[in-house]
Amino acid sequence: MIGAIIGDIVGSIYEFDNVKTTNFPLFSRESSYTDDSIMTVAIADWLLHGGELAKIMQGYGRKYPCPMGSYGGRFGLWLKDLNPQPYNSWGNGSAMRVSAVGCFFDSLEKTLDVAEESAAITHNHPEGIRGAQATAAAIFLARTGKSKDDIRKYIVDNFGYNLNRTCDDIRPDYEFDESCQGTVPEAIIAFLDSQSFEDAIRLAVSLGGDSDTLACITGGIAEAFYRYEIPHFFVEKAGEVLHKDLWKIIEEFRERKLALFMSQR
Repeated sequence: MIGAIIGDIVGSIYEFDNVKTTNFPLFSRESSYTDDSIMTVAIADWLLHGGELAKIMQGYGRKYPCPMGSYGGRFGLWLKDLNPQPYNSWGNGSAMRVSAVGCFFDSLEKTLDVAEESAAITHNHPEGIRGAQATAAAIFLARTGKSKDDIRKYIVDNFGYNLNRTCDDIRPDYEFDESCQGTVPEAIIAFLDSQSFEDAIRLAVSLGGDSDTLACITGGIAEAFYRYEIPHFFVEKAGEVLHKDLWKIIEEFRERKLALFMSQR
């Protein structure tokens, strides 16, 4: 999950000032987290402690304003609604917040079920659900030792995304796209093209478009695949930037997963 947070922070300053190159500063004084990180942590809190997902997400949305701007229009209204209902969105918000689901469960079937649940609370359009499930599945497969070819084949076969492209193919004509169908495949391709965690983040941001969300999705998958290869400086920087209360949930999530891993050895 920390990989998704790092991706969001790195991409935050390039969302409306795209760079079409992998050669750019990863962090600056303006780097911050966005709604991607806030809702990612909200989902992690729900997985750790249970409760009603809509109320948890609304609580986070009301308590933690976006440092880099406001929440999206429909989602911003949903956060304030006394009786929040799904609004048939196919936006990439369902995929940007799902990384904790991909990290949490021991079976792919459970991962897919909970990814759908986490999406459908707002993004109950089939494309919104597909984006969340594909992202969570890629993370699950990456952390359970599957190869990039295995991950590519599973996503293509089960979700129908075109992953037979490269970042170099996508980059020249790619523009801002808030949809799952225009974000998730590209984010997965950035991971598939990469040689390291840092390379994955750089490739995602270099595509342009919705840079923070692209890098958030890519970062979640890349963390699961490259595991212990995230530079410590990146984690330190994320800890400095993220609100301390949000960081506490991330640490609790990591400790829970570590304790579970040790108990199964």
